[in-house]
Amino acid sequence: MRSADLTTAARIRDAAIELFGEQGFGVGVRAIAAAAGVSPGLVNHHFGSKDGLRAVCDDRVLEIIRDEKLRALETPAPAGILNAMAEIEMYAPVVAYILRSFQAGGPLSESLLEHMIADAVSYMQIAVDAGKLKPSRNHAARARYIVLCHVGAMNLYLQMRMHRDGKLDYRKAIRDLSDEISFPALELYTQGLLTDSTMLDTLFEE
Repeated sequence: MRSADLTTAARIRDAAIELFGEQGFGVGVRAIAAAAGVSPGLVNHHFGSKDGLRAVCDDRVLEIIRDEKLRALETPAPAGILNAMAEIEMYAPVVAYILRSFQAGGPLSESLLEHMIADAVSYMQIAVDAGKLKPSRNHAARARYIVLCHVGAMNLYLQMRMHRDGKLDYRKAIRDLSDEISFPALELYTQGLLTDSTMLDTLFEE
């Protein structure tokens, strides 16, 4: 994730994302400063506090997710999704960060989830407008459900792997998860599950 040409603030932010993902949010400012190659004072100078730094990290994680989703949408199918699947390991620091955030809980974790859902509403509407997704009777509710399902499944899978294996190799874990769920997820989203609309129609009539 990190590059030598980043600004000092961006280097600190990216180092923090990686360390928070690896060690959790208990990691200290000194460790983050050391990983970024700066003094601890510079961390506080740029971000004010560790919570301020975490908020900026949240923004960066959301930006990465948005950019990846939009890139996949803008690439003609099926190349977009195949490219995303082929490159999934590179997002291991982001996945680790998200897992740690939801493990920690609290207002920042809730805010991260709500922003993920709001972004999903936006980029899924782009996909609907482009004819790549079917419209929904309740677009926002569908987007929320999909994010909750995917984030919940990812967190459950990674937590189980972490308890089983100890220190987690996130690159391998997210590749294994992708290999396990990609086919059934695509089949479900493409072909559906129920043989008719009776249950849905009944729900909307009530």
